[in-house]
Amino acid sequence: MASPGPLPMPTDPPALEATERILQEIASVGRRLEAMDLKITDLTITSSSICADIASFKDIADALDQCLTAVEDQMAALPDQETEL
Repeated sequence: MASPGPLPMPTDPPALEATERILQEIASVGRRLEAMDLKITDLTITSSSICADIASFKDIADALDQCLTAVEDQMAALPDQETEL
């Protein structure tokens, strides 16, 4: 079935005003959707940044854990001061 094509614009003032209001509302919804898309993009970038920070903090925590293990190993290798006295 063939499409009838676009509907003609109404010519009587009330219908024309209603059509213009509908078109303005559609444009407004489009602008709000664009703004929401920008916010989602910002949230995605922020989320990626937070994930990178978490990975960095994990690397720092792993390095600190290795340092602590090394210090504990060195302390264990020290002679017991009580037995030397």
